Amino acid sequence: MRTPMICWAFLLLVLFGKACNGFYLPGSYMHTYSTGDEIVAKVNSLTSIETELPFSYYSLPYCQPHGGIKKSAENLGELLMGDQIDNSPYRFRMNVNESVYLCTTKPLSEHEVKLLKQRTRDLYQVNMILDNLPVMRYAKQNGIDIQWTGFPVGYTPQNSNDDYIINHLKFTVLVHEYEGSGVEVIGTGEEGMGMISESDKKKASGFEIVGFVVVPCSVKYDPEVMTKHHIYDNISLVDCPSDLDKSQIIREQERISFTYVVEFVKSDIRWPSRWDAYLKMEGARVHWFSILNSLMVIFFLAGIVFVIFLRTVRRDLTRYEELDKEAQAQMNEELSGWKLVVGDVFREPDCPKLLCVMVGDGVQITGMAVVTIVFAAFGFMSPASRGMLLTGMILLYLFLGTAAGYAAVRMWRTIKGTSEGWRSISWSVASFFPGIVFVILTILNFILWGSHSTGAIPISLYFVLLSLWFCISVPLTLLGGFMGTRAEAIQYPVRTNQIPREIPARKLPSWVLVLGAGTLPFGTLFIELFFILSSIWLGRFYYVFGFLLIVLLLLVIVCAEVSVVLTYMHLCVEDWRWWWKAFFASGSVSIFVFLYSINYLVFDLQSLSGPVSAILYLGYSLIMAIAIMLSTGTIGLLTSFYFVHYLFSSVKID
Repeated sequence: MRTPMICWAFLLLVLFGKACNGFYLPGSYMHTYSTGDEIVAKVNSLTSIETELPFSYYSLPYCQPHGGIKKSAENLGELLMGDQIDNSPYRFRMNVNESVYLCTTKPLSEHEVKLLKQRTRDLYQVNMILDNLPVMRYAKQNGIDIQWTGFPVGYTPQNSNDDYIINHLKFTVLVHEYEGSGVEVIGTGEEGMGMISESDKKKASGFEIVGFVVVPCSVKYDPEVMTKHHIYDNISLVDCPSDLDKSQIIREQERISFTYVVEFVKSDIRWPSRWDAYLKMEGARVHWFSILNSLMVIFFLAGIVFVIFLRTVRRDLTRYEELDKEAQAQMNEELSGWKLVVGDVFREPDCPKLLCVMVGDGVQITGMAVVTIVFAAFGFMSPASRGMLLTGMILLYLFLGTAAGYAAVRMWRTIKGTSEGWRSISWSVASFFPGIVFVILTILNFILWGSHSTGAIPISLYFVLLSLWFCISVPLTLLGGFMGTRAEAIQYPVRTNQIPREIPARKLPSWVLVLGAGTLPFGTLFIELFFILSSIWLGRFYYVFGFLLIVLLLLVIVCAEVSVVLTYMHLCVEDWRWWWKAFFASGSVSIFVFLYSINYLVFDLQSLSGPVSAILYLGYSLIMAIAIMLSTGTIGLLTSFYFVHYLFSSVKID
């Protein structure tokens, strides 16, 4: 019966592949253009590293396209990130070099002048896109060439109160001549692997865009002369002036003319490599240093765990098993350390429901992070597909609700010995972390609405997110919980006494050691955390997911080892309340992550201005810290549980 099914499945796969002619994962199809073909640039939201509040491009008095402003279709991730991609009046023709007039504005009003000055002084950047490539600008700073995406709205000269607008753009479009014949595979770069069928080879021949560079200028034009032109009229070439008197100042009643020059330059850069200029991996040695540093911590902790298992635990158990029954009975009276808590070690922890819920959410977040980073490391999360990373994370989180419900309910059954109340546990798992994120995002959203920022989540998107949560995450979590009730319960190897054993007093509270343990996982994470924060808040591309995957694996190992060592130390001093301490031994890394985020805000984001920007930064950092706490805490607790289970399953004390 199985063989025919396999044959049918194979046949359907072949037919589907034949019908599709090829596949492209992920990103867009490679566009080729013939000479003279029209190419229209798009504009994204205005962004600034000073305020972190994105605004619409057309919130400023720029030229508008014929036919009105049309928004591009945006995915879930783009909407959540505040992207607003619109069409623009900037139109190019393949391989046609020209100098073009766009428009002349009406006399600037007081409000428009105030807005332009504010955006200029807040260092807002215009983000333009051509054939899915962001525009790039090169600048020199202290003799070093620096590349930026986007160009400024304007600039303020030193020792001056005047502001000047960027109204003339010199574009360089790098093109590669592509011959469709004789080419089988495009490659595995930005657009993933793709194959071209025979019928498409001739169609694909032409020119492909592999680079988009701009030199921004401010040029003062005579509005009386410029208004005689019509949009897209050719004008004489203009050089960027170095004299401020020839630059366009921002002030009331000024009429600003916008122009641009485009030059097409042939390049040897091929399509799969066109993103290399944006994704240049700088500081590779720092990443390797981070990994070596983490390996040293892992080997140090592994040595401690090795000593615990082979020298201490194994030695005690071997000696104990070699004794006869009378000697064992006598030794039971003389037991010390972890063997004394054998009747209490599996006693129900405080707030067992909350612990199970946090473990369930931790499993969901960890699974989402691992799968996302693995896919990104193998090139499936392309920077060409804006918002794909965030969209993928959200969808993975929703579909991993099954794993969350299963883990939480199974732990509940293990602690309580019954499946009663599993529905409540499943509902709590589905609501706990999403509820925290929803509350924080709602507060931040009110702040963004008050600032009229495009970063504010529309009401319609709120309903979409709630629908996804209620229709996908909740049912799958309940399904996972139901599966947890049907799974075989984990049996404790020893019985629990009716009366709890008194825990000896100590000089220092155990929470001091637990919180201090978080420094070891943080030592594994903090260098990579700097690069991640820089990519989020300084507008840089983060694409070293290979390093991030290695760091994630090392972090999992360190969290597991730290929790095992801390759990053993607590049991050795007759402290049987290990459940929550095992969770926070590794979960306390989130405290240091949040403190580091504050340090980054104070010392590395000095340009960040205003309380609104600081509140946004701290709100998003808090969400990240809570997610890290649930993930690392779950890793630590589950590892410690299996360690304790293994340890006491070898003990023969009645």
